[in-house]
Parts: sequence; structure tokens; C-alpha cells
Amino acid sequence: MGRNGKYQHQHQRKRQGLRRTNLGRRIRLVYLKLLRLQDKPEVVAKGLAVGVFTGCFPFFGVQSLLAFLLATISRGSKVAALAATWISNPLTSVPLYIFNYKIGKLLLGTEDTELPPLNIESFAAFKELGSTFAITLLTGSFVVGMIAGVITYFYALVILERLHDRAIRRRSVRRKHSE
Repeated sequence: MGRNGKYQHQHQRKRQGLRRTNLGRRIRLVYLKLLRLQDKPEVVAKGLAVGVFTGCFPFFGVQSLLAFLLATISRGSKVAALAATWISNPLTSVPLYIFNYKIGKLLLGTEDTELPPLNIESFAAFKELGSTFAITLLTGSFVVGMIAGVITYFYALVILERLHDRAIRRRSVRRKHSE
């Protein structure tokens, strides 16, 4: 619809509603921090890719350290890497790890292991499943992480280069107007 149409008002309310939530604020904060990074788009894209890769692994608490180390080695943005590890968070970790396990099972041809019910005691039950379960999960996590990391790198690079070019154009327009 038009500029003052019904659709625009609904869209504005949805955006305002998302901003008011804690999750919406956090997402926006991370987004703004990523936009304000002074690194080259390639450096930020590497950091995001590394963070997504490490975020696919079930190493809570170690993901950030691993992302930081890999970002340092790959000369990627450490801030972007740390932010991207949040691909696995309390809302996404269980479905992500189940998916990773199924991918690992498909690749390794391991027998179907009945997973314990998902609750607070789950981690103790997962320990009892043994090394076959761990290897299957880690294999799936590695493959999913590599694919997701590569996809993230290329998409982020395209988006970040566009944003970078837009920022350069804006600065040049501002300079022309200030002279």
C-alpha cells in the first residue's frame, strides 16, 4: 500500500514490538556492532564464518574460545566470530545438535541410537551413550559447521561489501555537501 497505508503501520508496529523485546534488542545490538566494525568486509566475513563453524559444535563454554583462536589464526574478526557462535543458543542448540547427529549417522552409517528424552538430566544420559555417539555427533557437527561456515562467508562477504560501498558513497556525499 501507499506511504501512509495500513501495511506500513502494521510493519512499523511489528518492528517496534521486536525492538522492545530483550531478544530483539540483543539482535539489533549485535547487528549494529557488526556494521560499525572498521575491519575490511573479508575480515568480518571470515570471523562470521569461523563463529558459525564453531557454533555448530556441542562445546558450550569452549565455543567462544575456539572461535577466538580460529579467528586469530585465520585473521578474521574476533568480535564477529564471538557474535556468530550464538548460532547455537538455548533456543537452537537442541534442534541443531539433533540435526548434526543425524547427519553424522548418515555419513558414518552408525546404528540408530535411541536418544534420551530432552530434559535437565539429558547430558548425563548422553554421556552413557559412549564414544560412538560422540564421534557421530562430532562428525555431523564438523560437516554441518563447514558447510554453514562456507555459506556464511560468501553471503556475509557480499552483504558486507555492499554495506561498505554504501557507507563510502554516503561519506563522499556528506563531504561534497559540507564543502
